[in-house]
Amino acid sequence: ADSVAEEAYDNAFEEAVGGGFGAFRVRTEYEDEENDENEKQRIRIEPIYDADSSVFFDLNAKRQDKSDARHCFVLYSITREAYKAEFGDDPDSWPKEIHQYEFDWLTPDVVYIAEYYVVEDVRHTIRVFQAIDGTEERYSEEDFEADENLEEMLMASGAVEVRQKRARKRRIHKYLLSGNKVLDDLGYIAGKNIPIIPVYGKRWFVDNVERCMGHVRLAKDAQRLKNMQLSKLGEISALSSVEKPIVLPEQVAGHQVMWAEDNLKNYPYLLINPITDQNGNQAVSGPVAYTRSPAIPPAMAALLQITEQDMQDILGNQGDAEKIVSNISGKAVELIQNKLDMQTFIYMSNMAKAVRRLGEVWLSIAREIYVEPKRKMKSLDMMGEVGSVELVTPMIDQITGELYMENDLSRANFDVVVDVGPTSSSRREATVRSLLSLLQVTNDEQTSRVIQSMILMNLEGDGIAEMRDFFRKQLVQLGVIKPTEEEVQEMMTAMQNQQPDPNAIFLQAAAEEATAKAAKARADVVETLADAEYRRAKTVETLASVDLEAQKTGFQIAKEAANVPVQPSELERVISQYGPIEAASMAQQPAPSEMVEGLAEIPAPPEQQ
Repeated sequence: ADSVAEEAYDNAFEEAVGGGFGAFRVRTEYEDEENDENEKQRIRIEPIYDADSSVFFDLNAKRQDKSDARHCFVLYSITREAYKAEFGDDPDSWPKEIHQYEFDWLTPDVVYIAEYYVVEDVRHTIRVFQAIDGTEERYSEEDFEADENLEEMLMASGAVEVRQKRARKRRIHKYLLSGNKVLDDLGYIAGKNIPIIPVYGKRWFVDNVERCMGHVRLAKDAQRLKNMQLSKLGEISALSSVEKPIVLPEQVAGHQVMWAEDNLKNYPYLLINPITDQNGNQAVSGPVAYTRSPAIPPAMAALLQITEQDMQDILGNQGDAEKIVSNISGKAVELIQNKLDMQTFIYMSNMAKAVRRLGEVWLSIAREIYVEPKRKMKSLDMMGEVGSVELVTPMIDQITGELYMENDLSRANFDVVVDVGPTSSSRREATVRSLLSLLQVTNDEQTSRVIQSMILMNLEGDGIAEMRDFFRKQLVQLGVIKPTEEEVQEMMTAMQNQQPDPNAIFLQAAAEEATAKAAKARADVVETLADAEYRRAKTVETLASVDLEAQKTGFQIAKEAANVPVQPSELERVISQYGPIEAASMAQQPAPSEMVEGLAEIPAPPEQQ
C-alpha cells in the first residue's frame, strides 16, 4: 500500500499492449524524510510514462529483460523556470554549436533531463583470516572501512591473515545529465542491477535491430478503412435527412418566408398557391416531387461488415465471452474464456518476465538496505492476509545450539518464480467449486469435515476473515495444514493454560497405579530370582568344600536311613543323573518318601544278591 506498484504495473502494461513498449522503475527512499535520525530506507516501484520515447537501453543488450545492458537513459521534462531554480543553469546560455539533429533537449516550453545508469565492475580485495579454531572468515575492504577497529579485534582474538583475493563487484553508477553538461554525480546506488524494468508487447530482432509492436498495430489499417467508411456514411446521412417538396415558383409566391422559417418555427401547415392549367383554369395541385436521401451504396455496406470482422479477428471478439448461452456447463464457459485468453497470452507472458526481473532487482537492493537488526516489515501470505515479519533476529539452532540470524536478507539467495494465471479471488472461487464437487462423492465423515472447512476457509466476502481463521485452526489441529511458527507457539501456550479434565486425571491416576503395581510385581520376581541364585551359589560353595569321601558318607547315611542297601557306585550314578548340586542337597537334607522309594528300587550289587 505504501508503494504505487499497481499504478506502475498498469501503466507499463497499457503502454506495452498499445504501443509495444512500457517500463517502470525501482527506487529507494527514506521512510521519513523529515526525521534526521531515521536512516531506514524502503523500496518503491514507480511508473515511467511514455516509456517508448523516454527509456533507452544499451543497443548491444539482447535479453528481453535487459539484464545484459551496460547503460540506460531515462528522460523526463521540467519547465524552464523549475530547471533554473533547481540547477542554477540557464538553458539560454548553452553553446549554440550544439546541434540537435536527433533529439531536442530544449524547447520553448520545457527542458529535458536524463538519468544515466552505467554498470561498473569495481575491483576490491577480500582478506581471509584464520581463527584459532581453524575456521576461515572473509572480510572486504568495505568491512574495514565501516569498522576501524575490526583488524585490531581480529589480531587480539588470535586470527591470522592467510591470504588475499582480488575480486570484481558489479555496481551501478548514476548520473544526472542535461543537454549541456553533467548536472550531478549521484554515486553508486543500492543493488547491482539497473533499476529500470522494460515491458514489451511483442518483440523481435530483425537485421540486428530490436523491433516491438503492440496489440493494435495490425488493426490500424482496418481501423483506418473503417474510419473512412464511417465518415462517408456520416456525410451521406447529413446531406438530407428530411424529404423536401419540389414546387413551381408560382406555388410559393408570397409564401417564401413561411417556407424558409419552417425549420425554425415549425408551422402547423404550409401554404401554396394554385396553379393554372393550359386553358387558364385554376387547378389545385401539390408539390411536383420530393427530394430523397441518398442511398447507401451496397459496396459500402459489405465493406463495413468485412472490416468489422477483420478487426474482431485481429483484436479478439470479447463479446462472445460475455454471451452466456443457456444449458451450457461452467466447464464449457471456462474453455471459451481460456480460448480468448490465448489470444493475449504473449502479453501476459512478457509482463511475467518483467515482474520476474523486478523481483531480481528488488532482492539485490533489499540485501543492502534491509539490514537493520529486528526491523519490522509488512508481509503478505498466500491467502492475501497482511502480517509482519522481523528481520535479522538472533536465534539459536535447536540441534547444534549455534547462534544464527533469522530473516537475514544480506546473506540470502533466492530464485524468483512468476506464475501467470487468475487472481487470488478467481483461484479461490475455482477451489470452492472443485471442493463442492468433491464433497458430493465422499462418504467419510472426517473427509467431509475437512472439505467443508477448506470450503469455508476459501470463501470471499466482507466480515468473514475471523471465520476463515477459525477453520484454518481446525485444519491445523487435524494435521491437514502445516502450522506456522506463530501457530505452533499459540498451540503450546493453549495447552499450558488448559484446565485439566477430571476424567482424564482419574484415568491417568489409574494408569499410574497399574504401572506401579506392575513395577512392584516385577521387583518381587527379581528379588525371588535373586534369592534362588543366592541359594544356588551357596550350594555350589558347600559342594566345592566337601570332598568326594564326605559326599559318599552323606549319601550312605541317607540310604541307611531308608533301610536300602547302598552300593559304592550308587553315588556316582546319582551324581551323573541329578547333577552334583542336587546330589549334595540330597546328602544334606532328610530324604523325602518319594526319593526313599526311588532309592529302594535301586538294584543291589551282584555279590549282595
